[in-house]
Amino acid sequence: MNNATYKRTEVGLIPIDWEVKTLGEVGDVKMCRRIFNNETSPNGTIPFYKIGTFGKEPDAYISKEQYDEYRKRFSFPRKGDILISAAGTIGRTIIYNGEDAYFQDSNIVWIENNFNTVSNVFLYHIYQVANYNTEGGTIQRLYNSILKATKFACPTLTEQTLIATALSDVDALISSLEKLIAKKRNIKQGAMQKLLQPKEGWEVKKLGEVCDVRDGTHDSPKYFDSGVMFVTSKNIIDGKLDFTEISFISTEDAHQVNQRSKVDKGDILMSMIGTIGNAVLVNFEPNFCIKNVALLKPKKIIPTYLLQLIYSQSFQKYIESKLDGGIQKFISLGVLRDLDIPFPALEEQTRIATILSDMDAEIIALETKLEKYKNVKLGMMQNLLTGKIRLV
Repeated sequence: MNNATYKRTEVGLIPIDWEVKTLGEVGDVKMCRRIFNNETSPNGTIPFYKIGTFGKEPDAYISKEQYDEYRKRFSFPRKGDILISAAGTIGRTIIYNGEDAYFQDSNIVWIENNFNTVSNVFLYHIYQVANYNTEGGTIQRLYNSILKATKFACPTLTEQTLIATALSDVDALISSLEKLIAKKRNIKQGAMQKLLQPKEGWEVKKLGEVCDVRDGTHDSPKYFDSGVMFVTSKNIIDGKLDFTEISFISTEDAHQVNQRSKVDKGDILMSMIGTIGNAVLVNFEPNFCIKNVALLKPKKIIPTYLLQLIYSQSFQKYIESKLDGGIQKFISLGVLRDLDIPFPALEEQTRIATILSDMDAEIIALETKLEKYKNVKLGMMQNLLTGKIRLV
């Protein structure tokens, strides 16, 4: 970077031919005319998106007559305008594609920008990195004054187009990969239902017959900055063990915990509270203790087959129907031990587990690729939207 071609500004170091602008200079903040609850219905012609359904499936509708009238008389987004969430999760964005739809006033807003200053496609990417924080810290609501005062580095329209095109190309790759992953997951679910459906010659056994079902300690040992890792349900995420946020206990306490529930290689851990039913196969020599986690020690069942069973729809529905507790739901060991499971011969268990595990491996590889693309885009945004890398 040649400092002679850059200048210091309130948004950092930017190219000398760029400007610092506020979103208020770009255009006015707009919102749809207010719709009252008694004007909506659970079914209808025109979907009405509230902040809770913004970017999701609608749960309310308005009449075509009211939609046509309000769209004609009051503010309404143009095709390509960027809708922004001003409440809930602040700053989420959706590109309005011109479909028949209506949006909740004040909670969903947009800037009616002057295209001679900033293009919509560039503005979309600016919103992804916009800093809406105020003097008091993170805001609870995106007021018009905060939105209008937000500053950003503004290049020429020509460079805006080049930057937006580069970032949109990566977005397209990410979107394509996300759709492929969703498709692969659906295919896997279909395969699970077909492969795990009981067939002639299969037995039905209780989970407690084919594996030892235990749980972790019920006590809360004293935590330390180091020692033996103490795994709870929160550490089982998306079928993996996540040690990012981990507690530690002393070797003495760990010894006491392991008297009841020592985890060995080949065991399966399943969350019993929180994200109940999330499970992981321990495929390494572990050195940790557990709490609020079901410990399944396979005896007469292939571990990888059991793991696939746990993630089957029938297993998950059974767990959901048997939850105990009030606000903090949990599943009991007795319920787990009494669960009926389809039990083919060990050779067939291996074949089924191999097919489904191979599908899992393919999905994991795609997810790793997706994460790489997202990191690439993040780096591109940091460099392109600040002018550190120029596309001129």
